[in-house]
Amino acid sequence: MKSAVRRVVTAGLAVAAVVATAGCVESGRGDTGSAAAACPFAADPSVTTQARIGYQAIPNADLLVKDRGLLAACLPNAKVEWSQFSSGADVVQAFGAGSLDIGTMGSSPATKALSAPLNLPVRVLWIHDVIGASESLVAKDKSISSLDGLRGKRVATPFGSTAHYSLLAALGRAGIAGDVQLINMKPDAIPGAWNGGQIDAAWVWDPTLSKLREAGGHLVTSSADTAAAGAPTFDLAVASTKFLDENARFAVVWAKVQDYAVRQLRTKPEDAAVSLGAQLGIEPKLVGPQLAGYTYLDATEQADAKYLGGGFGGDLRKTAEFLLSQGGIDAVGAEPAYRTGIYAEAAKGATA
Repeated sequence: MKSAVRRVVTAGLAVAAVVATAGCVESGRGDTGSAAAACPFAADPSVTTQARIGYQAIPNADLLVKDRGLLAACLPNAKVEWSQFSSGADVVQAFGAGSLDIGTMGSSPATKALSAPLNLPVRVLWIHDVIGASESLVAKDKSISSLDGLRGKRVATPFGSTAHYSLLAALGRAGIAGDVQLINMKPDAIPGAWNGGQIDAAWVWDPTLSKLREAGGHLVTSSADTAAAGAPTFDLAVASTKFLDENARFAVVWAKVQDYAVRQLRTKPEDAAVSLGAQLGIEPKLVGPQLAGYTYLDATEQADAKYLGGGFGGDLRKTAEFLLSQGGIDAVGAEPAYRTGIYAEAAKGATA
């Protein structure tokens, strides 16, 4: 790890099982307890897979799928357990412990999972979203109008997350990495530290981001800016290689359900906001501004050569190069290794 950046570092990756921040919810029941909706295509009763799915409180299609019980409707004889996680780092731990089959994590933790020393047997099967202004840096002091104003300040972010990646990229470009104290903090702990005067700024995502802005925080820069500068970030669905090898049909139907949900976000955002609001614990009217901070890709776009159909392996390798420069991984694998870490078959199957 580079000594140029002063950090508060937490313990490394453990292989013990991760305790989710919320209990498991059986397929067919969202947190609202509503019955499963009708499957938007022909259901497949032949699939009897048991799947453990990890999700995060991120406003994307996965929450709509969960809230409406779409997997139960489309795979009536499968059994799905949902568990909530607070960060991608926790999801990586769950994969390391063998306690998860599919899970949501950012492109930074996914790259760490695919790189040394972890080299976990997992593959990326879906891009939940392309991150934009939904992940941003906010500061308490209104006089901080640029990154240079962070000199000597304490900035919180969840280490190993896409927000952490974007923050390091921004500080590196500004040439002030050695002048900022970075504090590793989970999203749900950040508002308390903010209100208690323990931090001066934070790079994080919603719903924490909105809470900080409501508490007087103002925007300094965002992940949309770092993406424009050549460091894009994504929220991904990652699955264990063993699970995908044994449950290819489940993966295709899972992708079809995700594709349907993406189109709902695009074409019926007000209706989708009801489900997302229920899962996020906020009013539906507050969901719309959050959706605007992401780009959602349908199955055809995901299967394209720019993304899972080809070029995304290069994006992961670029992320790995950056993580290596920051001491986040031990080595960068060859680009074919990252291409091998992509499972495009589900997205391609969802377009058939």
